[in-house]
Amino acid sequence: MESIRFLLISICMGAWLGGSLSSDGLARVGLKKRNLDLNSIHAARITRPQASSFARVTSNAEIVYLKNYLDTQYYGEIGIGSPPQIFTVVFDTGSSNLWVPSSKCLLSITCYFHSKFIARLSRTYTKIGIPCKIQYGSGSVSGFLSQDHVKVGDDIIIDQEFAEVTREGLLALLGVQFDGILGLAFQDIAVGKATPVWYNMAEQGHVSQKVFSLWLNRNPSSELGGEIVFGGLDWRHFKGDHTYVPVTGRGYWQIQVGDIFIANNSTGLCAGGCTAIVDSGTSFLAGPTRIVAQINHAIGARGIVSLECKEVVSKYWNSIWDSIISGLRPEIICVDVGLCLYNNNTVIETVVDGEATDRLSVDEGGALCTFCEMIVFWIQVQLKEKKAKEKIFHYVDELCERLPNPLGKSFINCDEITAMPYVSFTIGNRSFPLSPEQYIVRVEESYATICLSGFAALDMPQPQGPLWILGDVFLGAYHTVFDFGNHRIGFAKAA
Repeated sequence: MESIRFLLISICMGAWLGGSLSSDGLARVGLKKRNLDLNSIHAARITRPQASSFARVTSNAEIVYLKNYLDTQYYGEIGIGSPPQIFTVVFDTGSSNLWVPSSKCLLSITCYFHSKFIARLSRTYTKIGIPCKIQYGSGSVSGFLSQDHVKVGDDIIIDQEFAEVTREGLLALLGVQFDGILGLAFQDIAVGKATPVWYNMAEQGHVSQKVFSLWLNRNPSSELGGEIVFGGLDWRHFKGDHTYVPVTGRGYWQIQVGDIFIANNSTGLCAGGCTAIVDSGTSFLAGPTRIVAQINHAIGARGIVSLECKEVVSKYWNSIWDSIISGLRPEIICVDVGLCLYNNNTVIETVVDGEATDRLSVDEGGALCTFCEMIVFWIQVQLKEKKAKEKIFHYVDELCERLPNPLGKSFINCDEITAMPYVSFTIGNRSFPLSPEQYIVRVEESYATICLSGFAALDMPQPQGPLWILGDVFLGAYHTVFDFGNHRIGFAKAA
C-alpha cells in the first residue's frame, strides 16, 4: 500500500526525473522521509579515508570523504529494466553512481532484505561486466557495471549505466528502508567513470535546463518528505531571491563558505574561507572540531571530556598565553612549548628573549599537539572578543569538557531549545542563520523525545580541509538550486 500511495502522489505531482513535463514545464519527483532512531544516528559516520584508499580514490577529485548513509532520511522510487523493476534509492548530491543490489548477491545477508535486480527479466539489459567497488564510511559495496533503461516517474532514461552490487560490506544497512543510491554529483568522482543519471537526463532532452532544485520538508507530520525539481525550480518552495555562489571544485557540489557565527560571535576558523560540500545524503552538519566544540559549548550539548585536552590547559596554559601575548606566530607556539614537532626531522629556529633555540620535530599527528593547536586557536578567538585572561582560561577548560563525540552525537536538553543562540553560515557575503529549532534534531523514542545537536565533528587535513558538510539540517532550512549549466549553487529561505 505504501508503494501504491507514493506512486499516486508522484503521478499527481507530475513526472519525475527526466521525462514528460508537467503543466508548469518542470519535471518533479516527490520524496519519502523516514524517521530517525538513536541506533541509526549513533551508527552514522562521516569520515576521511585512510591513506591507502585516499591515494586510490582521489585521482579525479580534490576532496574525498566517506559516509555510511545510516542517518539518511529522504528517498524515493525508480525503476530499472523493461519492464521496470522497482527500487527505493537515496538521491545523493554527495556521490555520483547509481547502484542497486543484484540477484547475483548471494553471500551478503544485507541483500536478502532488499529488492534485487534480475537481469534476465529485462529485455533491454546490456552486460558491461567491469568490476567496481564503492567505499563508504563503515565498509564498501562491490559488484559490476551494467546498462539498462531507468524509469523515473513516467519517463525512461535510455541505456543508463549502473552498478549491480553483489557484495554489501555494510551490514548496518540491514534495516534501512532504501535499496540503493542514486548519485547527483559530477562524473569526476563516479566509480568506473559511469555517466550519472542526471547527465543523461539533459543529454536525452528530458529537461530543458541543466538545473535541478531540492526542497526538503522538515514538517514531521507531513507524509511528503520533499521534492526534487529537474529542469528548474518551484517558487512555492522558497521565499525571496536565491544567493548564488560558484562551484569551486571538481566532483562534488563544493563551494566556499565564510565565517560561522554563534549569535553575533565569530568562531574564527573560516573567516578567511572554508570549503563546504552540499550533501543531501547525510542528515547532519559536519565541520571542524575547533568550531563544533564552540557551538556545543554555546548550546549546552553534552560532549566528551578529554583529559589530554585538560592536561595541556593545566600544564602549558601560562607558556601558551605568554607566547600569544608576545606575538609569537600561532603556528609556532605548540612547537615552541614542545608539544608539536615538524615532520621529516626538520630543524626550526625560534627566537625567545633574543636567543635562538633549536627544536627537532617528529610526527605532528599526536593528540597533545592537536589539542595544543585547538587551545591556541580558541584563545585567539576569545582575545578578539576582548575577554579577560581568567575568563578565557575557564572557557577553554570547559571546551575540553564538551568536545564532540567522534563515535556518536551530542545530547541536548529539549526544554532549553528556545534559549539557544542562532548559528549562522556566511555564504556569498550573506548570512544564512539556523534557528535552534532547525539545527536541533528530535528523535522520538518509545519512552521519550530525545534532542541531539545537528553538528558533528569532521577534521580534514590541509589542503583538503578545513571542510564543512552541509547536510539535511542545512538543506531543510534553505531551498537549494544545483545549476550545472552555470556551475553554481543557489540558496533561498525554504517555504
